[in-house]
Amino acid sequence: MGKWAVIYSSVTGNTKKIAEAIAEQAGDADIFRVQDAPEDLSGYEVVAIGYWLRLGQPDPLMLKYLPKVHDAQVVLFQTHGTAPTSEHAITSFARAGYFLGPDCTILGTSGCRGKINPAMLKKRQNAGPDDPHGGPKSVERWKLAASHPDAQDVADAKDLVERMKHKMVMRQRFLAKKAAKLAALQKNK
Repeated sequence: MGKWAVIYSSVTGNTKKIAEAIAEQAGDADIFRVQDAPEDLSGYEVVAIGYWLRLGQPDPLMLKYLPKVHDAQVVLFQTHGTAPTSEHAITSFARAGYFLGPDCTILGTSGCRGKINPAMLKKRQNAGPDDPHGGPKSVERWKLAASHPDAQDVADAKDLVERMKHKMVMRQRFLAKKAAKLAALQKNK
């Protein structure tokens, strides 16, 4: 397997923690804060991109960087204060993919809860009952998020790397078979 670039944006340390786990598991990997990430990613087989969510999409720094990523096999990972299976989390992957530059293949995605920025929590504590980020349900969600990323989240991030490595092997086999069939068809013409 080739080298990985792991690029992340983090304010509270949640995404950084997951990025470090991914880089460690990938083995041959360079890890970059998005502010320091290279624009030329041609030397990497996989580009893992991690971000926190703001307004249902990647954070502003990552939104500026995503269009610079092109011709790459990409793994998206995100941290947020909600359930990884929530509509908010899932549609955020679609938004991230939309911002990617041309000719990227998204190999996979992974999301986990993460503690919410204390400044955001302070702001949200005064949210009214009509605010989707206020009320008792949100307070419960904030409590759940406060203990993440945890050991299971780190283990899941490492498992993501192994799943993506397996997926790449299977994809290469598929493409080789497809090319062989095409060559056979061309030969028989």
